[in-house]
Order: sequence, then structure tokens, then C-alpha cells
Amino acid sequence: MRTVSAMTTNPTRAGRREWTALAVLMLPLLLVSMDVSVLYFAIPAISADLEPSGAQQLWIFDIYGFVLAGLLMTMGAVGDRIGRRRLLLIGAAAFGAASLVAAYAHTAETLIAARAVLGIGGATLMPSTMALVRTMFTDPGQRAKAIGLWSGVMTAGIALGSVMSGVLVEYFWWGSVFLVNLPAMALLLLLGPVLLPESKTSRPGRFDLLSVPLSMAAVLPVVYGLKEIPTEGWHVRYVMSVTVGLLFAALFVHRQRTAASPLISPEIFRGRGFTPAVVLNLVSAAGMMGSTYFTTQYIQSVLDKSALEAALWALLPSVLIGFAAPIATQLVQRGVERAHVVAAGFAVAASGYALLALADTDSLWLVLAACGVLAAGIVAVMSQLTDLALSSAPVEKAGVASSLMETGTEFGGALSMAVFGSIGTAVYHHEMPASAPDAARETLGGALAVAGRLPGSAGEALATAAREAFTSGMRGAAVAGAVLLLAAAVPAARALRGIRVRENAGEAERLDLSGV
Repeated sequence: MRTVSAMTTNPTRAGRREWTALAVLMLPLLLVSMDVSVLYFAIPAISADLEPSGAQQLWIFDIYGFVLAGLLMTMGAVGDRIGRRRLLLIGAAAFGAASLVAAYAHTAETLIAARAVLGIGGATLMPSTMALVRTMFTDPGQRAKAIGLWSGVMTAGIALGSVMSGVLVEYFWWGSVFLVNLPAMALLLLLGPVLLPESKTSRPGRFDLLSVPLSMAAVLPVVYGLKEIPTEGWHVRYVMSVTVGLLFAALFVHRQRTAASPLISPEIFRGRGFTPAVVLNLVSAAGMMGSTYFTTQYIQSVLDKSALEAALWALLPSVLIGFAAPIATQLVQRGVERAHVVAAGFAVAASGYALLALADTDSLWLVLAACGVLAAGIVAVMSQLTDLALSSAPVEKAGVASSLMETGTEFGGALSMAVFGSIGTAVYHHEMPASAPDAARETLGGALAVAGRLPGSAGEALATAAREAFTSGMRGAAVAGAVLLLAAAVPAARALRGIRVRENAGEAERLDLSGV
């Protein structure tokens, strides 16, 4: 291993090797993001085969995201200490092994355990890939392009996961949705040691073990409570869950400020632009997930599309995602103030919500256009904020910086489910006829199930009323989303004004680089 000073003044431009390595990194990133949604259409087949209880079915679906969110900060710090490439390869091996176990699971308990290990592997892969992009691409322009690709692949993976799930379950057995992970992980394990440089901080200090359970106790109760509120309501146990998580978050912050060698060094927040980037990224994630909650149900249940049809239609908005990040990057590189590009991205995303607020019960193309505009605006914002955050943080803290951005994304998604989901549910309850059965007044799915059991015109009337009520709820949430994103544009323009990314590979300490 050779030690390279982090005080390099002239960044080295990446060549063919680095871009090839980036392509290799995109494969596990795509699969990790796809695993968030890959069970959307596989759950019925899994339920028929494994016969899980209601609680077990929820854990099969949710355990991956919970473990992922809870371990992101820990794994980011571990990668900075033991090496990001090493952690990436360990995570890839665990992800591949867990995928194999999940594919051939014969009990619900085995599948839940395998999904938990997949979450651990995902928590190692996501911050490691972003941190390696930061260390491989030291030229600001090239780094911005690479991060733009990273953001686009991450967003597209979530959309592709449900489609791939629908196609595979249509033609194969449900375990095939996990087996597709194996070739990509095998390729990463073969090419990673050859193409990827190893990087870690040379003076990591003692690892603060106490911060690990504190971070999980801060993240998991908040994410759990916020995800349950839209479907179960503002019950005391969910509000208490969020409250307990916030109390542990305060303890975690206190620990980081007072520990001799904290898990998350306060130094990382001193870089100009890092804190606003994390906060605004959380808001943008909330904006993205707030629409997905409604539009997936709208296409399938309001427009009465099959699961596979709905998934294929939902792919169309992804076309715009491929153009958003490169255009934003080009604007910044040609001299447009980053603050203005981010503010414009928020405004574009808000206009997507404005289009969604005009939807009726038969507005397929309008909803698809709204989703495309919204996604394009959010991806443009996220790519610039990610570049800013990684460039503002010391390079030896790249893993921690990446994990904080990803944790903010998880919080933003959970927060959007709570806020926008609650708005949509409140409007739905208000719009449904008081004479409707209780199950029909709870959810659109419940209403359609009840309507299917009613004779003739009575069932049709209930289904029509439920679809109109759900669409009204979606419009109400869309108005709230537009207000949120427009409100975010103003502080973005102010907080990011005049901030320039670092042009050095790193400035604070010495960084160990090997394998290059």
C-alpha cells in the first residue's frame, strides 16, 4: 500500500479504467435499488407457496428497508476505516449468498432472515459505491458526470424492480427475482479487485461501538412509525415510536459531539454546502416518494390495469430521468450557478405535482407526464446535491458522507409516506359516502373488494365513488407536494449561492490509496 498525500493540487483526470470501474459499480447499485421494489408482484406467489402469517408477510416486505436504513451510517464509517473496496466486496459476497438463500427459501422465517442479510449487504454497497466514485473521480467535471449517472441508476432501479418482478413471476417461479442478483455480484467480485482502487483514511481512531446501537435506535423507530402512519393512522404507538427515535437521535448527536473518536465526525458538517445538501436531499426524496405512493395505485386500481400492465406503464416516466442529471451537470459546468440549477429542479418537480393535481379518473397520459416531469426535476436536484455533499466533505470521510446522504433519503421517503399518505387518506375518507361499508371507507383496495361482492349497479357505484375519492386524495397530496417543493426552491437558491466544489482530491488529511 502506498500513501498518497491528500494535498494534491492538480486533480488527475479519470481514464478508461475508472469509467469501466464505474460501469462495474453501477450493476450492484442497480440491483440494490431494485430490491426495494422487487417484491411488489412476487408477494402473492410467495404467500401461496410459503403461507406466511400477516405479520410475516409484512416483515418479508419491510425487513430489507429497515435493516438498510438502520446500518447505513455504521457501514459508511466502517468503509472509511477498513477500506471502501474491501467493504464493497464483503457486501457483494453477503448479498449474493443471501440472494441464493432467499430464492430457495422453504419457510417464511428463512426468507425473512435472508432479506435481513440482503439489507446488511445493501447497507455496505450503497455508501461504498458512492464513496468510491468520490475517490476515483477527482476532477470536478468528471465527478459531477459520474455522480449524475449514479443518481440516475439509483432512481431507475426502483422503477425497474417492480417491472422485473412482474415479468419474472409471469414466466418463472418467485425465487427468480433473487437469482438475478447472482451474475452481477459475481462480476463485481471478479473485476472489483482489478479495477477498483482501495481507499481509506490513514488515521481512523478507535471505532465507537456505542454509536452503532444508538444510530439504529435513532433511525429504525422513526422510519417504522412514519411508514405505518399512512395505513394505520396517527395511533399512539406510532407517534411514540417516532418520539422514541427522535430521543435516541438526540443522544446520538450528543455522543458524536463528545466522543473522542465519533462514528460521524462533526468535522464533516463544517464543509460549506454539506449540511444544506443533506437537508435538501431529504426534501427531494420526500417529493419523489410522495408521488409514487399514489400513482402506482392510481394506474393499477383506478385505471384498472393488471399488475404487469401497471408496471410497464410506470416505466415510461423513467425516460426523462436519463436526460435530467446530464443536463443539470452541463449547465453547472457552463457557468450556471449551482444554486439556480437546484432551485430550477425543485420548480420543475413542483410543476410535475401541479400536473398531477389536474388528474381525473381517466387521465393516464397526464399522470405519466406528471411523473416524468417530477422525476426529472428531482433527479436533477439529487445529482447536484450529491456532488456538492461529497465535494464539501473531506475525502477521507467519503463513506460517512455517502451514508448520511442515503440515510437522509430513507428518512425523506418515510416522511413523505406519513405526510402525503395522511393527506390522501383524509381526503379519501371525507369524499367517500357515509353510507359506504367501513372496509370501503378505509382504503381503495378495500372498497374495490367490497364492490366486487355487491350485485350489479350497487357494486359499480361504490367502485366509482372509491376511485373518485382516491383521485381527489391524490390531487390533495399533489397540491401539498407542489407547495413543499416550491418552498424548498427558495432556501436552495439562498443556501447554495456562491458555493464551489473542491478541485482537490481531498484537503483535510492523508488518504491511503492502494490497488492503483
